Amino acid sequence: MSTPSSHPSFWRRVPLAFGAFFSTLSDAAYAARVEKLSLPEVAPVAPVAPAPAPAAAPIILKEATPDAALQLLALLQREARLIDFTQENLGSHADADIGAAARVVHEGCAKVMREYFTIEAVRQETEGSRIVLQEGFDSAQVRLTGNVVGSAPFTGTLSHRGWRASSVRLPKLSGQHDAAILAPAEVEL
Repeated sequence: MSTPSSHPSFWRRVPLAFGAFFSTLSDAAYAARVEKLSLPEVAPVAPVAPAPAPAAAPIILKEATPDAALQLLALLQREARLIDFTQENLGSHADADIGAAARVVHEGCAKVMREYFTIEAVRQETEGSRIVLQEGFDSAQVRLTGNVVGSAPFTGTLSHRGWRASSVRLPKLSGQHDAAILAPAEVEL
C-alpha cells in the first residue's frame, strides 16, 4: 500500500510495466523517450581531480536494551531497598535515621556488586600521584579535567582511578519474566 508521497506499490507497477512494454513495441517515439530515460547521461570529459580523502567511518551507536538495567535495579531494590530509599522524602527524617538507612543501602548495594560483578580500577597508580598520558591514550578510560590545552603528552595528578567491570554475572531471565516489575507489591495476610 502506498501513500501519495511514496513510490507506487508493486501491484500498481505491474500494469504500468505491461503498458510501457507494449507501448515501447508499438510506438517508436515512445521507445525513443524510454531509451533516453534509461541511458545514463554522459558528461563531457574533464580533468580528473584527485580523489578526496576517505571519510571517517561513521560512528555506529549500540542501542542498549533496558532489561539488564531493569534487572540490576531490581537486584539493588531486593538487597538494598535502593528504590525505597531514593523514593522516600528525607526532609522529615533526622540525620541519624538517614545515616542508619544509608548504611543498610550501602551494605546491600555492595553485596550486589560483589555477587554479580567483578570491578577493578582503570588505573593502578595511587590517587594523588603524578602521571603522564602519552599521545594515543584511550580517552574512554581517562577523562581529562581542569585546564586542558594543547595535545599529549599530558602530565597531571590522578584524582580518581576509575572503575571498569571485568565480568558481569547477572542471572538468566525466563521468557515470561517482566523486567519492568522491579519489586512486586507486597500484601500481608
